Amino acid sequence: MQHADCFQLGYIAKLHGYKGEVSLFLDVTNPEDYKTLDAFFIDINGQLTPFFVQSFQLKHKGFAAIKLEGVDSENDAKIILRKNCYLPLSVLPELDDKHFYDHEIVGFKLVDTRYGETGIIEQVVDNSVNPLIVVMNGEKEILIPFIEGLVQKVDRKSKTLHVTSPEGLIEMYMGE
Repeated sequence: MQHADCFQLGYIAKLHGYKGEVSLFLDVTNPEDYKTLDAFFIDINGQLTPFFVQSFQLKHKGFAAIKLEGVDSENDAKIILRKNCYLPLSVLPELDDKHFYDHEIVGFKLVDTRYGETGIIEQVVDNSVNPLIVVMNGEKEILIPFIEGLVQKVDRKSKTLHVTSPEGLIEMYMGE
């Protein structure tokens, strides 16, 4: 399995007990979707290594107490501490034309209903307080708040995200 075929599920945040249990931070929109997780990959020195889940207990705020097969001591657990965890892209369900996974729209063209073609999406900043879509228009960076009603259509075929941004926002960035 290669990194390009996967999405980051989260990372091993800390030790949880002394018998190899760890705390997994699930950096996903709905951590509950992963409570039946039976296996995932951990990046160990650039190599995606499969691990099988013995027990998984969802805690709070995206954290889960987990026990992995073969990780039976505090020393075993320290090897995977602060390592990123991945799942294959193929496990993600297909979304409709109003929703997207953050990673899939990077590189998409952003078209605003008021402004028109705005630029290329560089990243989605998944800040829980104020999530943003970062768009580059030449050298200009445009930050669009991810608000209710923003997304009009996700066109995966033409790699275009159609949005209606707050009135005057893009013009403010473009100096118009």
